Amino acid sequence: MNNFQLNKLLFSSKYRIWRHVVFWIVYTVIVAFTWHKGDRGFDQYLFQGLVWLPARIIYCYPLIFWVLPEFLLKEKYIKFACIILMWAVAGWFFNYLFRFYLFIPIMNYFQLDRINRDPWQPNSFLVLTTTAGITSVIVLFKHWVKKQQEWVQAEKEKVTAELQLLKAQVHPHFLFNTLNNIYSFSLAQSPKTPELILKLSSLLSYMLYDCKAEEVLLEKEIEVMKNYIDLEKERYGNKIEISINIEGDIEDKYIAPLLILPFLENAFKHGTSEQLEKPWMSVDLLVKQHVLTCKLANSKNEFVPDNHNGIGIQNIKKRLQYLYPDKHKLKMNDEGNFFVVSLLIELMNNKMEHPNSLLISLPVAENASP
Repeated sequence: MNNFQLNKLLFSSKYRIWRHVVFWIVYTVIVAFTWHKGDRGFDQYLFQGLVWLPARIIYCYPLIFWVLPEFLLKEKYIKFACIILMWAVAGWFFNYLFRFYLFIPIMNYFQLDRINRDPWQPNSFLVLTTTAGITSVIVLFKHWVKKQQEWVQAEKEKVTAELQLLKAQVHPHFLFNTLNNIYSFSLAQSPKTPELILKLSSLLSYMLYDCKAEEVLLEKEIEVMKNYIDLEKERYGNKIEISINIEGDIEDKYIAPLLILPFLENAFKHGTSEQLEKPWMSVDLLVKQHVLTCKLANSKNEFVPDNHNGIGIQNIKKRLQYLYPDKHKLKMNDEGNFFVVSLLIELMNNKMEHPNSLLISLPVAENASP
């Protein structure tokens, strides 16, 4: 039985009656076994427990279905304490009445010997109040578990909403830069404009549809990166030297969307300064044994201070924390005249797996923010 089935069995209203039936059967057997002595057989104690069962149900259910929810769980502690005190006193008289009018006559009818026929007998009252305490603890524990589940679900929904917002914040930066590139070609009436628009259309489709999923095919993520690089190449022409190297098996691997693209965008923004004599950039991707090694390096002006507090980079850090908590390490260091970003990610080989096993161990250099 998995956790979902167990949770359904314990909390679904569909099985409520069965839960109560099982509880009272098990509880009656346990009480009979606990009070069992050598002078009488176990079957006699079990019979006594069955006779007492209606009284225990009548005494416990108002407590767990009315007193606890209406007073204790609503933090009406003084009223709850007063009611519990009165309930205990009422239980003492209820115990007397039940023994005098039902229990003792039934025992006499079946001619059971060695039965304490004192209507004020305290042992039955002790069992009655113990039963009320046990059922109350069970109800309170169930309430606590449900509250914990609701809290976890609320946190999950909050994280999901924040992740969607963070991904949405990546898009305007990317689109702004890309549209500026295409706009410059359209002004020059370049014949490459339709091709660039087609690449942008592919990127938009990816961001509008594919990025709704928790993870996407690594092939698709790499294709988006290539399209973005192609668009930037057309913008800078021969002003920047770009090398791309992709090795290993990238098929049937999954990764959270738009994790690498902001670093790439950041590299273009800060690695193409006109003050640089020969700007350059390198992108190396290697997939080996379900581990992706990504290394991005770009030139920079060594006199420009490192700024790593931009929205794009901060969003990626948050997404990594949400998607891969305690399983990632990201360091971004200024190496003087260049930046290097190195990332190791353990990939999923099917979409049913959750992207929750990120391993980042290479030294990572943070670029300036987009």
